[in-house]
Parts: sequence; C-alpha cells; structure tokens
Amino acid sequence: MAQDTLRVALIRDVFYGSGATARLKAQLRDAKSRGAELAVLPELACNEWRPWTKEAVEADAEPLDGPRCAMQAAAAREVGIGLVGAAIIRDETGRRENTAIVFDAKGERVSTYAKIHLPEEPGFWETSHYEPGRRLAPVVSAFGVPFAVQICSDMNRPQAAQIAAAQGAMAILGPRATESRTFERWKPVWIATARTNATYVLSVDRPGPEHGVLMGQPTIAVDPDGQVLLETMDSVAVVDIKRSAVEHARTTYPGYLARMAELYSEGWARIGQEAGSETGLLR
Repeated sequence: MAQDTLRVALIRDVFYGSGATARLKAQLRDAKSRGAELAVLPELACNEWRPWTKEAVEADAEPLDGPRCAMQAAAAREVGIGLVGAAIIRDETGRRENTAIVFDAKGERVSTYAKIHLPEEPGFWETSHYEPGRRLAPVVSAFGVPFAVQICSDMNRPQAAQIAAAQGAMAILGPRATESRTFERWKPVWIATARTNATYVLSVDRPGPEHGVLMGQPTIAVDPDGQVLLETMDSVAVVDIKRSAVEHARTTYPGYLARMAELYSEGWARIGQEAGSETGLLR
C-alpha cells in the first residue's frame, strides 16, 4: 500500500558563518523530534544573500560535491532525515545555477533542480550571480508521497506547477528569499496554485533582513482545497502532506478538469515562434 502521509518540516533559518553546521544539525534534530521525515530550507540557506549587490564572488559557488553540499548531506545523514537544501552549483564549464538539492535520510543526493525565473531588481540582482536553469523540476518519489520543488520566483509562473501535478506531484515545495512587504502579493498565488492543481503548496522564506534587503515573510502551507493550514514566523513548522487529501481534491471541481496538454502546448509553441524564440521559452 502506498504511503498516505509525509510529514514535512519547514525551517525558517540560514546556515552560514560561525557555527553553521551545528545550528543546521540542531534544527534538523528539532524537526525529526516532531516526526518530520523531510525538512525544507529557504532559498540558498547555506549562502550569505549575495544578490543584494551585482558583484559576484567566486567562493559563493561550488561543484555538487562542494563544502556546502557536503555539509548538508552529512547533516541529513547524521540526523536521519531527508533534506531539501541548496547551493550555487558551478559546472565544469563555469556556468553557475541556483540549485535546490534533495538528500535522503542517508545523505544521498536523489534530485536537483535549478531555478528558472531570475529577478533583476534592487536587492535581487540574481542574473549577476547565476544563470537560469534549463529544465523543469522533476517529480521526487523517494519519500513515499511525490513532490516537486520550485524556487522562489518560479512559483509566480503556474505552468511548471501544472506540469508537475500532471506528472503526479502531490506537493510543491518552495524555498524562497522574499521581502516581508510583498507577502500579500504572494499568498493568493500559492492558494490558487494549490486549488487549481489539487496539490499542497509549502513555502519557507529566509528569516530576516540581510544587507538591507528586508526579507522575512512567514512560512506558509496550503492544502489541495486552497485552505491555509499554517502561516507562521516559527523557526520550525511541521505539516502533514496527505495523499488521500490530494486524491479527493482531484475528484472535485476544479481538480478533475482535463489538462488539455496538447492544446496548450500548441499555443505556447505558436507564441514562441511568433516571438522569434528558438526554444519557445519566453521571459
């Protein structure tokens, strides 16, 4: 029988500088003590928030076996909990991507996803630090209840969430780095995504201001019927993702509506052609 419930901890904290490793392990132990099988960190939680400036720093990026990746893998393994962490990953060509990394409870890497939609505005000069990802988020099935990851601004474009849900994702997990003043603009997007796709939407922000960027929105979780399950400033919050709730929501309106994938894909392809895009992707 398929697993019905996955308990997820949303950790509203960052882990860089002195004592980072010990603090990460402590937060993960707290999460596990509450029954969580998977913990989600904010966007680039093991990096200082560098996009406050356009000046990139070479040491902010690393390969997939780099020091931040290794720290997160070791912490997940030692505590015995799955982890959605992150790093700025630099490949062999020098390309840098803002990458979410999913580790299992043994510290093994089971999935990666690079942020697609990069802001370019004061406090969020992200295109100076990494390039956009080149593939949609894979559905992760390693934890019994399948989910997909979207990073911050990705959640403001619904297409990827629709595709993930159509591929079987029952939750969208959203690490983010967003300003507190914009929360009420984000909230209806999460609710609409959850309701129209019959998925859970869980998202966690960095905890507070950095370099004058006023981050620090609440953690939020929305169920497949669009009901807000929690909205909190707690450093650790726990939510149950229930397969049965998703399955029920997908039998009721609007969850049961057809996806019409071919029709919509034709429309997007036509728009891409009219815009002169070789890839069909529009900014």
